[in-house]
Amino acid sequence: MKIGFTYDLKDDYLREGFSEEQAAEFDGTDTIEGIENALCSLGHEVDRIGNAQALVRRLARGERWDMVFNIAEGAHGYGREALVPALLDSYGIPYTFSDPLVMAVTLHKGIAKTVVRAAGVPTADFAVVEDPAHVESVGIPFPLFAKPVAEGTGKGIGPASKVCSMEELRTVCTRLLAQFGQAVLVEEFLPGREFTAGILGTGTRAWVVGVMEVGFRPEKAPERIYSFHTKKHYEELVDYRLADRDAAKACEEVALGAWRSLGCRDGGRVDVRMDENGRPCFIEVNPLAGLNPVHSDLPIVCRLAGMDYRELIGRILESAVMRMEGGSG
Repeated sequence: MKIGFTYDLKDDYLREGFSEEQAAEFDGTDTIEGIENALCSLGHEVDRIGNAQALVRRLARGERWDMVFNIAEGAHGYGREALVPALLDSYGIPYTFSDPLVMAVTLHKGIAKTVVRAAGVPTADFAVVEDPAHVESVGIPFPLFAKPVAEGTGKGIGPASKVCSMEELRTVCTRLLAQFGQAVLVEEFLPGREFTAGILGTGTRAWVVGVMEVGFRPEKAPERIYSFHTKKHYEELVDYRLADRDAAKACEEVALGAWRSLGCRDGGRVDVRMDENGRPCFIEVNPLAGLNPVHSDLPIVCRLAGMDYRELIGRILESAVMRMEGGSG
């Protein structure tokens, strides 16, 4: 099968003047090479396309592929992860991972949580702040947690994200609004254990390959916040381990409920954190999870569960092919 490969290369954006944090969600050459090598080892021909602009140029030249393996994050706006899927849909070219609607809905954490909560999946109470003047109307008891509404990789998250007063909330929201140019998600702070569930498949065929607990080292990460800094230095600050059976079962139910209610496809992650009573709650979903062979959470979860990287990539592609052959996009 001839597979096109769409992605955003981090080095390209750093050369354009993006900061390390601004470019955090984009991929390095090791990720691109890892995915390409895995696909080739599975017997496919891989054609590197690159970002959305490169895809537009090649589509305009009449180029086509049997399937596109898409990990392009996009650079601007709430619809940035939806851009490549929308372009491919318009040309009738099948691709891995979720469709434009899902990508846009899930990138906006407030909208995603609204859908998940309506489906009956436990989630912490939340509000979306679009202007500093709206802070006073949040109305959720402290402590709270504030973060940009449409970022990943822990961007905009740090020790100051946990707020215990209206003054702190106003300060943090004002800073995040100015820094990221987007709304701020404010939610009830969940003090319990944190997990991420790796999911493969679509709809009723979706299954949890493993649930990983994020074990913060008290002497290194006393605030127990999975921030941009923590994720970047995870080898020093956290211990990853498979969740115990009871916790894994409870997290699986939440993760699959969120995954299916949002319509996510092929593979990704659902983040879960427990409240003060040990009840797992949905935090967010990543339908375009990082796929660095060594450092990304989804491959780490799979590795802990006994699935190697080549099999992970193969399972993602298999799910997309099954959808294509079944006529479901």
